[in-house]
Amino acid sequence: MPWFPDFVGAVELAREQTRAAGQADPVAQYFSALNTGDARTLETVWPGEVVVYDPRAGEIRGHRQLRQYVRRNESWMTERNARTETVASTVVGRRAVVELLAHLTHDGQELSWPVAVVAESPDDRSVVFRTYCSQWPVDGRRHLRPPILEPGDVHPGDVVARYQAAFEAGDTDAVVSTFEPQGYFRGPFGPQYTRRGAGELRSFFDDCFSAGGGVALQHCAVTDDGVRCALEFNCVRWGSHDLPPQAGMAVHERGPDGLLAAVRTYDDVEAPFERPGSEGPR
Repeated sequence: MPWFPDFVGAVELAREQTRAAGQADPVAQYFSALNTGDARTLETVWPGEVVVYDPRAGEIRGHRQLRQYVRRNESWMTERNARTETVASTVVGRRAVVELLAHLTHDGQELSWPVAVVAESPDDRSVVFRTYCSQWPVDGRRHLRPPILEPGDVHPGDVVARYQAAFEAGDTDAVVSTFEPQGYFRGPFGPQYTRRGAGELRSFFDDCFSAGGGVALQHCAVTDDGVRCALEFNCVRWGSHDLPPQAGMAVHERGPDGLLAAVRTYDDVEAPFERPGSEGPR
């Protein structure tokens, strides 16, 4: 019997290898699709359900909507000469959180736009991508972001728990004490809004709590690898002002001494008061 190459087996092997590589770094595959406008690799890696929650495009569900979404996004990024730089990755189990800076041209100026993407696989065939960012850097507006996740029985521990308790209580001294001496807070507008060291942090949080107290967050999901703790939340109150629940995420990075080396935030929550440079909660 003449030998005949197993083309079907070879194709299946290639597909399995592509899936394994994609599942090992799902956010990289996601951004590759967004940059190229080609969703085929995503569809190969996750032949089941693919869901995207995007601040600009809303909820995208299924392969047909996914293909339309990545084509539109590729055009948008090409028009702005966009490229992405990875800031940090936090991976625990079936969930990965990747923080990026998108460098792009907007209104003739270069800007660095903080964006975070959560990839979560409920099974080997399906995936959910949740993107968090402020749209203010690219269109000058705050957009109310409805909740993506329901509040859960999840609570960060150690210094992150102390920071969150102080943040909700509106206690500036307690918040600042959770940071190491050169620790920093970076808001959702970009690196130029970073506050570093006790003096700048104290000034910022005094301003943040001037609306009548602290900020209440519903904790929805925690991804903690021991160094970074990513908290997905719904913001429901700022000071004495109740807010419609709004989705966001904060990443808390611990230093070697167990205090916070950094807090980086991704949301579009608008302060219930007008102050220069005021930013949303974390």
